[in-house]
Amino acid sequence: MGRKKREFPNTYVIIFAIILVCALATWLVPGGEYVKGPGTESVAVQFNEVPAEGQWWSVMEAFYNGFTKQSGIICFILVIGASFWVVNKSRAIDAGIFSFLGMVTRLEKNRALARIGVSNMVIVLIMLMFSLFGAVFGMSEETIAFVVILVPLAVSMGYDSIVGVCMVYVAAHVGFAGAILNPFTIGIAQDLAGLPMFSGIEYRFFCWVVLNVIAIAFVLLYAAKVKRNPQKSPVYETDSYWRGHIQEQGGGVEYYRNRASWVSFAIAAVVVILFTVEYSGQTWLSIGAQKYHTAWLLPAVAVAFIATCVVALRKSVHFYVLSLLGFTIVYLVVGVLGFGWYIGEISALFLSLGILSGIAMGLSGNSIVKELMDGAKDILGAALIVGLAAGIIYILQEGRIIDTMLHSMAGWLEGSGETGALGLMYGIQTLINLVIPSASAKAAITMPIMAPFSDIIGVSRQATVMAFQFGDGFTNMITPTSGVLIAVLGIARIPYGKWFKWVLPFILMLIVVGFLLLVPTIYMQLNGF
Repeated sequence: MGRKKREFPNTYVIIFAIILVCALATWLVPGGEYVKGPGTESVAVQFNEVPAEGQWWSVMEAFYNGFTKQSGIICFILVIGASFWVVNKSRAIDAGIFSFLGMVTRLEKNRALARIGVSNMVIVLIMLMFSLFGAVFGMSEETIAFVVILVPLAVSMGYDSIVGVCMVYVAAHVGFAGAILNPFTIGIAQDLAGLPMFSGIEYRFFCWVVLNVIAIAFVLLYAAKVKRNPQKSPVYETDSYWRGHIQEQGGGVEYYRNRASWVSFAIAAVVVILFTVEYSGQTWLSIGAQKYHTAWLLPAVAVAFIATCVVALRKSVHFYVLSLLGFTIVYLVVGVLGFGWYIGEISALFLSLGILSGIAMGLSGNSIVKELMDGAKDILGAALIVGLAAGIIYILQEGRIIDTMLHSMAGWLEGSGETGALGLMYGIQTLINLVIPSASAKAAITMPIMAPFSDIIGVSRQATVMAFQFGDGFTNMITPTSGVLIAVLGIARIPYGKWFKWVLPFILMLIVVGFLLLVPTIYMQLNGF
């Protein structure tokens, strides 16, 4: 008998093993906690030693507690899965992909464009768009909704699911790391460091450009390799799900029109008009620290929505549902920038998309519910992984050792020179991000400690904020404690182990580049530093 081939551990196995290691650490690492200074409202914190609480049975409770802690993202995932199941049932996305691929084929007949590569242009433009979203308003959780669209598109173009994830998730998080106006990283960290909000934007914009050039080049090189030989993709076997779906639709789409789609449109139009009437005067787009009154925006979007849907309905139900999808994304962006929407409002938006798509297909109420339930069941695995991953943080918090780990890392800074101290700050922020993915929580804990220390060693507070910014951003794309990453991989059907192996060289390269971009903040006179 031949030796049995060793299998790479399942994502659930990997995460549960990490939970066990963290539980063991609660018995070995001393406890501690940061508290506010006595008799002051200052954000400055001091570290106190407290008894650690060894965890054992809580390992089995970690899934439940992680699930409740991440209930918002988990519910969001289920809604996204349910809604896109209905949209996929309509074959609207298939129609859109076929139309897009037809356009790409026609464009590639142009010699000049063919020499550049139309597919390359598509990847670059999509990545720049999502990177800008990450840099300006901190897009992160919102990327989950776009994975369902861009992964099948990437596979249809001859790439793999990794390229699809890179086009949206990686691009947004590279932008998040090289933030220009991100209120969740730059805004909070600069405020805690006592700096003018979004100051030093010129150098950060330069860093954002550099990081995007590297990321896009990396993805294009990988995409070209996969297109030459698809079997070289580490997810070639798991991508059989997407290839099978595309092959099932290989006969093309049978277009049709019906009365039910006009009923769906009438409902959507009434809702859009009512929303516009109620909120158009309250629309202020927040971009960084600036707010712009845009009373014209909602009426303009409403008119565009109605006009587009009327044209689409005259073609087929597929293009109408595609229009619903497109304007769902438009309203998502408007809601996030103009009204501070988060996953609750976005979930409602996508649930509406699913219901309206079901009505447009002429499905009964019971049939729509059945399709939504089938979609939620299909995506349940991704939701469960998010809950399990959140259990890692639960164990560390219950054991009261997270703050001890932070305090020990801060002690490494003593006795270092300017470059060494800044590098250590960056390294500490990078390590902390592996266990605390939340940017706002990490800023609240670390900036009150590191900002005053930077004054002592002669490093600008602006440079300290950048060390936090880079340290917070890059490892988001690899840490299993990130609910967004686990959700994205679950939806794309990419095993965490294969993603880790593929993305690790890229993350290490970004970490090195991040340090090189920090060095000039010490030796050069930069605006805002």
